[in-house]
Amino acid sequence: MKSFATFGNELYTGERSYPFVAKRKIWFGITGVLVVLSVLIPILVGGFNFSIEFKGGSQFTISNVANTSPTIGQSAVANTVPGADAVVTNLVGKTMQVQTNQLSDQDTVKVADALQAAYGVTTKDVTSTFVGPSWGADVSRQAIIGFIAFVVLATLLMALYFRTWRMSVAAIIGLLVVMIVTAGIYGASRFEVSPSAIIGFLTILSYSLYDTVVVFDKIRENTADISSSTRRTFGEEVNLAINQTLVRSINTMMVAVLPVGSILFIGTLLLGAGTLQDLSLSLFIGIIVSTFSTIFVAAPMYAWLRQGEPDLVKQAKKVQSRRAAETVDA
Repeated sequence: MKSFATFGNELYTGERSYPFVAKRKIWFGITGVLVVLSVLIPILVGGFNFSIEFKGGSQFTISNVANTSPTIGQSAVANTVPGADAVVTNLVGKTMQVQTNQLSDQDTVKVADALQAAYGVTTKDVTSTFVGPSWGADVSRQAIIGFIAFVVLATLLMALYFRTWRMSVAAIIGLLVVMIVTAGIYGASRFEVSPSAIIGFLTILSYSLYDTVVVFDKIRENTADISSSTRRTFGEEVNLAINQTLVRSINTMMVAVLPVGSILFIGTLLLGAGTLQDLSLSLFIGIIVSTFSTIFVAAPMYAWLRQGEPDLVKQAKKVQSRRAAETVDA
């Protein structure tokens, strides 16, 4: 079996090549289906599962607990107010947090007493507050403004850096695919959308753009002398660049995903649902989707956007003529 280094070397030299550009209609079709499903499925399952910060609710904080098991809090709430839908998190050390939908004053007192008894703490160790939806609305508004500002600035900077607007368009389309599919997975699986998850989504923007720029840099290098070259067509040079950076993209994804996956494991299995889980989950999904979006959407999209340019059409004919002449000579 060939080593991974040999595999990467074969991709770089062109000895081994995967047809990312030639098969772009297939990738675009699959991506289109995923985007449609990412929009429809969350609607069919009842929308996104927003956290208490977005929809409002009651929140309890229990200090000095001896047992930090979330199950204790969940059972206490369920036995006191059935249907309260409690989310129990170990905040830090011996402090637990319990969030429910909005409770009446009477139920709030009952739940506080039940949590005190369940965790074996004193009355002063249990505090309760009501969280209004306005804070989450502010976070959402700021996130939307930040997203729009990021897209506009990224589009302008990429156009200046690569000196072509088509790379900006291809990169932003790939970025939108990442955001829609990641959000769709969240909505379809009913993962809770919290402010931490929103921060994770915004962080994904940077990773996705970085991954795309690495591949686009290689494309620019390969196509620098495309007008005078008869070695390969423009689409073939783009495909070669994707293959040449394929191992790097996979390695970058793995290096990013492994620590995030470890944090997700700790946040989910050891600490229960909470900030750490929400942040790492959005990053984990977004990093994987970003890598596939660059390879199967952004780079082939760039080749498609430029395939009709007169100079590139003329250059492609030169390549075909040179190959035809070599075939006759052979």
